[in-house]
Amino acid sequence: MPASYDLVCLAHLRWDFVRQRPQHLLNRCARERRVFFVEEPSFGDGPARLDVRRDAEGVTVVRPLLPTGLDPDEIIAAQRRLLDLLLVEQEIQRYVLWYYTPTAVSFSRHLEPLATVYDVMDELSAFALAPRALRAHEAELLERADVVFTGGQSLYEAKKGRHPRVHLFPSSVDVEHFCKGREPQPDPLDQRALPRPRLGFFGVLDERLDRDLIAGLAEARPNWQIVMIGPTAKIDPADLPRRPNIHYFGPKVYAELPMYLAGWDVALLPFALNEATRFISPTKTPEYLAAGKAVVSTPIRDVVRPYGEHGLVRIAETIERFVEACDAALAEDATARFARVDPFLSQMSWARTWSQMARLIDEAVAAREWVVATASEPALAVAAGVGAGTPGGEGERR
Repeated sequence: MPASYDLVCLAHLRWDFVRQRPQHLLNRCARERRVFFVEEPSFGDGPARLDVRRDAEGVTVVRPLLPTGLDPDEIIAAQRRLLDLLLVEQEIQRYVLWYYTPTAVSFSRHLEPLATVYDVMDELSAFALAPRALRAHEAELLERADVVFTGGQSLYEAKKGRHPRVHLFPSSVDVEHFCKGREPQPDPLDQRALPRPRLGFFGVLDERLDRDLIAGLAEARPNWQIVMIGPTAKIDPADLPRRPNIHYFGPKVYAELPMYLAGWDVALLPFALNEATRFISPTKTPEYLAAGKAVVSTPIRDVVRPYGEHGLVRIAETIERFVEACDAALAEDATARFARVDPFLSQMSWARTWSQMARLIDEAVAAREWVVATASEPALAVAAGVGAGTPGGEGERR
């Protein structure tokens, strides 16, 4: 087993934006070693500097603060200097680099980690406003990576031919947390006055949502209340469908989600079928199921397989079919659903996922250290007077 090391994660996300895959994994990592989560920079007044704070669960969250007005090359140079400063100030010497964004290669390629991990949770190049150089950066990162994880089957299939050590780790679930949604919970104040039935979604409201589908669902069943929870990103909030029975409650903290779910009759995955959703594997799918909800989704590949194929989620593409699927979900017997869902979820946990990932990372670190140690042996042998052409060395063997 390799000796102790720190983990430095370079991400395109805000740690406090939405609790998802990075938080579930890195919080568990932080129970074993120091973890530094480096966010994308913020811009404002003042000189370039680091904002460093410790999360309640032990992760050190780092945000580079850069002056407004820098050109792209200056931004990269500033991030490089600040990353080097972080390593010095925090005395980070033995560390693993963990990437969520290939773009971070531009300011970190000079580093010499014990091992490099690339955890692919999205196909970022397909997202709106994706940097032009992202594909080239990913190619470089795949060359540098010792191990690659993917967050879904579709991503695994897209990356497995590009690296010799790609491992599939689909979205898992904190069953204990979301099972609270199966029990009576205090109805949150903003939801309390809504009549039933209620159909809900939580997640980021962005270009991946099928806004026409949401509007069509609301119009087809005006007595249904559609609850949308989450922050809006990369789209104008004014472009979200507005109907009397569609309710936008904004972002909620992770601890509140089971309370909202407990008051829903159906949980929704109303994603558009476009480039941005081609490779997604929504973490909320098993979370909805753990909360005891009937789930209706558009035919997202990583929802169809395995959830649709196992009869755990209803799949519908058109507005008409989606409405019909929601009608069927409302009439579904919960006891029969639990009998299908619970054995499936029993094989999923973030703790199990992290344990398997940690083993692979330790193996990568140990392999790197073995290569370094092996490479240094000839030099040590020469220094000791043992080598080709010396008594006892290879030169004496015939």
